[in-house]
Amino acid sequence: MTIAVTGATGQLGRLVVDHLLERGVPASRIRALGRSADRLASLASLGVETAVIDFERPETLLRAFEGADELLLVSGSEVGNRIPQHRNAIEAAVAAGVGRIVYTSAPHATDTDLVLAPEHAETERLLAASGLPVTILRNNWYTENYVGQLDTAAATGEVVSSTGDGRVASASRKDYAEAAAVVLTTPGHEGAVYELAGDAAWTFADLADALSALVGRPVVHRSVTPEEHAEILRGAGLDEATVGFVVALDGNIREGALADTDGTLSRLLGRPTTPLADGLAEARDRAAA
Repeated sequence: MTIAVTGATGQLGRLVVDHLLERGVPASRIRALGRSADRLASLASLGVETAVIDFERPETLLRAFEGADELLLVSGSEVGNRIPQHRNAIEAAVAAGVGRIVYTSAPHATDTDLVLAPEHAETERLLAASGLPVTILRNNWYTENYVGQLDTAAATGEVVSSTGDGRVASASRKDYAEAAAVVLTTPGHEGAVYELAGDAAWTFADLADALSALVGRPVVHRSVTPEEHAEILRGAGLDEATVGFVVALDGNIREGALADTDGTLSRLLGRPTTPLADGLAEARDRAAA
């Protein structure tokens, strides 16, 4: 069985490859795909098959996907360009005769106001129309998304958001990567749509407490209105598009779009998900290494 992984030089994709190897998949049966030959070299040194792909060049996808029994389609990182890129990947997978596609989507992609969801919802529609067996992994937020708050918290003693009392059921990237490896290597997942999230949904006050322990000073959550938040972000030099995105995302959190957790992720893993404070500490240590 050959398992192909797109985005294999990215943070999630590389972790998936690592977990596949840990689960005993022979390196020769893993095909790591990414845009940079240089960054793929470290995987090639492990005996993993590698290929350079570009979602904008379908011919590279067709060659890379041929002979793959399983394809993990890690969602593209270029917000706004994902639909045509994913369409190219899905069409290439069909033409190459891929056995199954596993796709990393967004929470409740087809039934949410989450600002990032529309591209994922359309990708899920394209997958459903492809005729291929599909498994959808709807990953909630990554704890690592908040590691940048460590420096701010250390400098200012506060976390500023317009999330109100909204909750985030985040998990560490390694948790989602391990779950993907489980789904790619065990039976019974075809047609499944998994809502994956951390075991505990935390508030930004909880985030402030976790940061406080890590930076060694009191940290509080300063809750502001969306309008106040926008002005703060503009004052920090962010462009209007980024300001709008951040405020919209905080609004999604405030309204509960990232709060759901039903234990599906920990059941796939066979262990609890990584707690918020532990995930932040691990991310900090990796960044410092």
